[in-house]
Amino acid sequence: MTPGTGSLFGARSSGVLLHPTSLPGPHGCGDLGAAAYHFVDWLVTAGQSLWQVLPLNPVGPGNSPYQSVSTFAGSPLLVDLGELVERGWLGAAPDPGFERIRTDYARVARWRMALLREAWQGFGQRAGDADRKQLQEFREQQRLWLDDYALFMTLDERHGAPWNRWPPEFAGHEAAALGRLREEAAGEIGFWCFVQWLFTQQWQRLRGHAHRQGVRIVGDAPIFVAHHSADVWANTAQYLLDAQGEPTVVAGVPPDYFSATGQRWGNPLYDWAAMHADGYAWWQERLAHLMQCFDAVRLDHFRGFEGYWEVPAHEEHAVNGQWRPGPGRAFFEAMHAKLGPLDLLAEDLGVITPAVTVLRTACGFPGMRVLQFAFADTPANPYLPHNYVPRTVAYTGTHDNDTTVGWWRQLSAPEREAVRRYLGPQADTAIHWAMIRALSQSVANTAVYPFQDVLGLDGTHRMNVPGHSQGCWEWRFEWHQVGDAPAAQLAAITQAHGRSPQPV
Repeated sequence: MTPGTGSLFGARSSGVLLHPTSLPGPHGCGDLGAAAYHFVDWLVTAGQSLWQVLPLNPVGPGNSPYQSVSTFAGSPLLVDLGELVERGWLGAAPDPGFERIRTDYARVARWRMALLREAWQGFGQRAGDADRKQLQEFREQQRLWLDDYALFMTLDERHGAPWNRWPPEFAGHEAAALGRLREEAAGEIGFWCFVQWLFTQQWQRLRGHAHRQGVRIVGDAPIFVAHHSADVWANTAQYLLDAQGEPTVVAGVPPDYFSATGQRWGNPLYDWAAMHADGYAWWQERLAHLMQCFDAVRLDHFRGFEGYWEVPAHEEHAVNGQWRPGPGRAFFEAMHAKLGPLDLLAEDLGVITPAVTVLRTACGFPGMRVLQFAFADTPANPYLPHNYVPRTVAYTGTHDNDTTVGWWRQLSAPEREAVRRYLGPQADTAIHWAMIRALSQSVANTAVYPFQDVLGLDGTHRMNVPGHSQGCWEWRFEWHQVGDAPAAQLAAITQAHGRSPQPV
């Protein structure tokens, strides 16, 4: 297997990692409105050609986009409310009085969802024939996932979590009961489809704007799905569940850099034998959908396709787990045969065995290198830039790391000295620019910098702390924090190292 000739990772380029919820705006969290377009324009000014995002799915417990009720749906919180006002479906949204520097998801979700329901009523009263036709066509085109998602959300609103404790006819996804629900709750089901139609329209318009500006977008695909999700509810035979619908084993990782007790993610594990029997049909649909939304996709926890950490569901921590074989190369060959070459980035961080590397290279996928991991031992450390190979995507840090400034401030004196020896005196004056410059100079085809690092922000601006269920995913910035200097400096570095976008 080889990547397509148009692979984003085949030529020198660079970009910025920023989730849309972190954008400025008056409605409690960043969305797909004016600030998103302005950020694309900022990327162009800074000489960047890539925008990497986190999963755009609805957030789940702990506000995580990696624990969503659907791997196909877009987050309702990202829908631009301003457009709905302009289209006459929503009255002028009052100032909600939210903090501008963080996302209070509990308040924001209630407020935004109420306005989306108001917009659904306005659509019903004032939408033209063309819009009604577009919505109906969208529902037909996306039926394979949208029907189950809308049913799931309708039932979730009525009965709450988890789905396996709903009335038996609904927990069992019985066709007759769902048929009656479609008639009885047509308006509610229609609302959830309406929100997805809005999200898809707005996202594809934003993506079109990015393309016209020479910016391509890298998405993110969590390998596992949440138990309380439309994906599991509608496909129970493809997961390792007991007769009551509870997971018998769950996903996680063993003790590592981030946690001495490992991470017990709690996601149900796939029944890979059952998935193999139908040609991995659900995965084919999922990857096809993702490639319609993004120009390339990061496969989170790639090593799980070679071997995954299985934790008994009754265990509180992930220490007492065991490695199990994943679907391996046969899985990606099946995807390639059905979908053609896929522009995928393998997240190969953590405990990586030679077998994982063999699988990744056989598939032709680039791997990830994180510079914050580079300075702990010897010059042979694979995260040091002089050890990179061209087909690599290099990061100062990821959404799971501290910001580079925060990381630097927490290093011990010997660790700081190791960084100074490698990066030079700029480590003491501007560690974030020293790290960015080192990545940009490397032979890695692709370099990606978290926006916090471009701005030189400290650890209070961190996006996520793995293993923490509270206080994560809330970070936002304001345009006054940006100014003109970061874009100019990043553009100069990018041009000096041959990463500037090529004329189309």
